[in-house]
Amino acid sequence: MGKLEIACFNSESALIAQQGGADRVELCDNIKEGGTTPDFEITREIREQITIPLYVMIRPRGGNFVYSEEEFQMMKKEIQQFKTLGVNGFVFGILNHDRTINTKQNSELVAMAKPLPCTFHRAFDAVTDILLSLENVIQCGFSTILTSGTMPNVVEGITVLQQLVEKANNRITIMPGGGLRSTNINLIQKQTNAGFYHSSAITDGSETANIDEVKMLKSNLL
Repeated sequence: MGKLEIACFNSESALIAQQGGADRVELCDNIKEGGTTPDFEITREIREQITIPLYVMIRPRGGNFVYSEEEFQMMKKEIQQFKTLGVNGFVFGILNHDRTINTKQNSELVAMAKPLPCTFHRAFDAVTDILLSLENVIQCGFSTILTSGTMPNVVEGITVLQQLVEKANNRITIMPGGGLRSTNINLIQKQTNAGFYHSSAITDGSETANIDEVKMLKSNLL
């Protein structure tokens, strides 16, 4: 059966994700920025409240995915700090100015996160060469790529997602995310055969997941 990750922007959503049957929480802040590093103390509280795996986003700001040396050092420091809380993995992604994968900086962060797994987030959707970028992300040591198939949402990106799953050939998990809902998750799963799926499960324009949507997302996975 496919697995479900819920992107959570507050502690209420993390509890809803667990109660609704999600397999994992991705914790971030700043929904309007597409997710940034969450507050340390809030993360500590959530870690104490939930038992399912908890991944933490490491992203110092919104905007592009090219970071200054100061921002990069901040990301390294945050990984070290969050590891002390007993989180289960990290979510980040760094690009070069030409929208290629910054293999040096990403590899450094993946090494620092060990033995915890890392997801390369939707910075992947900004790359120019999809298949080269796939190989570069694998080379860096990531366990998962979160992507909408480089399109505005997973339905529009379904063909690219299918191609990525095939090219990855179980070397890395391709996790469709971006506009994923209970109404389309079955279609996405049938066509891509991905193993993990990502959604905020937000249905009302708020910043909090809807427990019925979480349950339907999970029940619609085969």
